[in-house]
Amino acid sequence: MSKHKKNVREAALDIIEAVEKNQSYSNLLLNETIKKHQFSGPDAALLTEISYGTIQRKMTLDYYLAPFLKKKVEHWVRLLLRISIYQMVFLDRIPDRAVIHESVEIAKKRGHKGIAGLVNGVLRSIQREGVPSLEEIKDPAARLSIETSHPEWLIKRWISQYGFEQTKKMCEENLLAPVQTARVNVTLANRDKVIKRLEAEGIKAIPSPFLPTAIRAVEGNLARSKAYREGLFTIQDESSMLVAYALELETDLKVLDACAAPGGKTTHIAEILDNTGQVTALDLHPHKLKLIMDQVDRLHLRNVDAKSMDSRRVGEVFKAQSFDRVLVDAPCSGLGVLRRKPDIKYSKTEEDIYALKSVQMDILHETSKLVKKGGLLVFSTCTVDKEENVETAASFLEQHPEFEPNVLHMPEALTLKDNQFSLQIFPQDFGGDGFFIASFRKKES
Repeated sequence: MSKHKKNVREAALDIIEAVEKNQSYSNLLLNETIKKHQFSGPDAALLTEISYGTIQRKMTLDYYLAPFLKKKVEHWVRLLLRISIYQMVFLDRIPDRAVIHESVEIAKKRGHKGIAGLVNGVLRSIQREGVPSLEEIKDPAARLSIETSHPEWLIKRWISQYGFEQTKKMCEENLLAPVQTARVNVTLANRDKVIKRLEAEGIKAIPSPFLPTAIRAVEGNLARSKAYREGLFTIQDESSMLVAYALELETDLKVLDACAAPGGKTTHIAEILDNTGQVTALDLHPHKLKLIMDQVDRLHLRNVDAKSMDSRRVGEVFKAQSFDRVLVDAPCSGLGVLRRKPDIKYSKTEEDIYALKSVQMDILHETSKLVKKGGLLVFSTCTVDKEENVETAASFLEQHPEFEPNVLHMPEALTLKDNQFSLQIFPQDFGGDGFFIASFRKKES
């Protein structure tokens, strides 16, 4: 093993330690680490796989480790053992002896001979005896919890909402690496042109089977391409792209995006409006406005204005009925994006879900006043929990008789039931994020 390869494991250990200690976001930390150490190609891929995989399967790895770890160890030692077991059990291409050698070297460097001996002993025992079987866990919910590394309270909650089979499929899908997808900027190019441009840069992309302006990366990183820098597309999940369709956009409309950062949906709306009308993007945090406007500039859009403010106070700034369309992509638990942010599942609680519903209702209540008669209010989240989704939508309609359910408009590839005004997308449906979208129309009279 080269010295550089050893650094990949050390970097993975640092990432996982920071995620657990400081509640850092794994995706941001990973990107920073790749840049800082200038990892590229196979090294960047291995770092991503080890870091995400170890966080993603934490509970399974601890179950495997339990019979072999007889005494309490420092936290970083447990993390090192988790990383090692992940590679031994889930990565076929790395020989066990190489994993053990690397781990012992890191233990020597960070600790002392005694720790190196313990790490060596535990890993050699696992290599010899194999990991314990999950079949020993008799309760189906508890077994699914350990098998897919989702907290048991969450498993039970989802089983009560969607049944065991749907929950199992969702948890299994959450363990898979997400496909990188992008939305073509129709104001500058069409999909075929973008795919050809990427091909010329050595990046292979294919058309999305669901969305007419989306592409999926097969080989290479879309975000590192010249075509991306020139504004020909935006990295965005396919489920998230569906939100703009629900808004039923046409040129010259005035649209409010009430919770806009980092700007994926804002710029999608602006592109569909073809640089006409006006998109007003709001976010609570001033530093996040820069993220939105950086995207707007990169995409050469001219119809976006960003303001920093709390969406629960929009009535103080905007006149009633001053927008044709309002989008509330509301704060939520993020339980639909566990493939991208696996650390979320360990830190969220049921209390968080109920607290978030209350914030969602406040934002919907305030922003609904800004919708013109006959206009649309679209509510979306990147979660799969009924409390934050269908329950919020039902509560809103109950409290706001001036609105009625509006039949969702979606791309043809998605078949909807007649008169369906809301849509719950699961990660297993077409490999996108878990997402919820509901549409309400303000009555004319």
